[in-house]
Amino acid sequence: MTSRQRYSMGPAALVAAAFIGPGTVITASFAGANFAYALMWALVFSVIATMVLQEMAARLGVVTQQGLGENIRAMAVRPWLRWLLLTLVVGAVVIGNSVYQGGNLSGASMGLADLVQRTAIPASWLPLIIGAIAALVLASGSYRVIEKVLIALVLLMSIAFVGTFILTQPDWPALFKGLLWPSLPAGSILTVVALIGTTVVPYNLFLHASSAAQKWHNVSDLAAARRDLALSIPLGGLISVAIVGTAAAAFFGQAMQLESAADLGQALRPLFGDYAGYLMAIGLFAAGISSALTAPLASAYALSGVLGFKADLSSWPFRLTWGVILVIGIVIASSGFRPVSVIWFAQVANGLLLPMIAVFLLWACNQQRLGEQRNSRRQNALAMVVVVIAIGLGVRSLASAFGLL
Repeated sequence: MTSRQRYSMGPAALVAAAFIGPGTVITASFAGANFAYALMWALVFSVIATMVLQEMAARLGVVTQQGLGENIRAMAVRPWLRWLLLTLVVGAVVIGNSVYQGGNLSGASMGLADLVQRTAIPASWLPLIIGAIAALVLASGSYRVIEKVLIALVLLMSIAFVGTFILTQPDWPALFKGLLWPSLPAGSILTVVALIGTTVVPYNLFLHASSAAQKWHNVSDLAAARRDLALSIPLGGLISVAIVGTAAAAFFGQAMQLESAADLGQALRPLFGDYAGYLMAIGLFAAGISSALTAPLASAYALSGVLGFKADLSSWPFRLTWGVILVIGIVIASSGFRPVSVIWFAQVANGLLLPMIAVFLLWACNQQRLGEQRNSRRQNALAMVVVVIAIGLGVRSLASAFGLL
């Protein structure tokens, strides 16, 4: 086996591209600005939880050659249960992703606006321009094209955000303490839930299962799927750590107030030079457009699966689904909503929806049809820990939102 085969990126890069979106940039920026390095441990947990759940999703896709949506449909043999699951999937993934898409396009527009501020392009046109770029990539109908574009965007984000992080010269002892020593400063619980919600994303379970089924076709390919996971997901976690560290260096203990991720880029210029500001703008743009590609794609995979349509990138139901998500996102991004408010709400809601989708996946990975590739006791135990912690964090966030904590 060549080194290229051993370490090449694949479907897991789509997952990383999806969870490093504007929501991650904004949430991680708020975490660093408000709590410095204290919540880094939440990103460590998020990466581990993502590895556990996404391995199950990839294994399900490779072994069954179907996505999570198709497996849910196959398990729900009773009509009432099938309709219940359909309603939940549509609500949690399709409708949720419509809101996300507005945030994705808004975030990409923030970054692009910072890069083209000296041009004559009206700001109101930016969501439409970015939406058109996403539509052209998805309309190619080629999984290989989509995968290559998203891998390129992940690498661009890595260079931009890690480069910015290095320029800000973080407090390394405080950073490592935050990574290794869990703490909950006063008022931080909703930020912890949002950090987890930006990384362990329900729609990524649909995206990964379906894309793994398209790329790999034999049980012997599971080793390659796991190597892909071990490369891409920690890289995504490193990007999140870099964003928290950058915001901590630029804003924590400062008189400046962070209103958006674009503010972070503007604040970096006088403190750390123009290069830091431009790198942050490039990273935000790449994060927005990568998620603007994956959110409609995941919605199409999920809806096609639960409705029983063939998950074919060139089929009209598939194209109609991602097209509707794109259009709704453009409308939301152009409507005047404050982008930070839209994205923040979506991230917290995402953290609350995660346990439901994770339970579906756990159920699917214990079906007899997987044979020897069914979950082991260890895999079930790890998945249950993730689900229980996610439920607990969701309950805490609701209690905090209603003033009960």
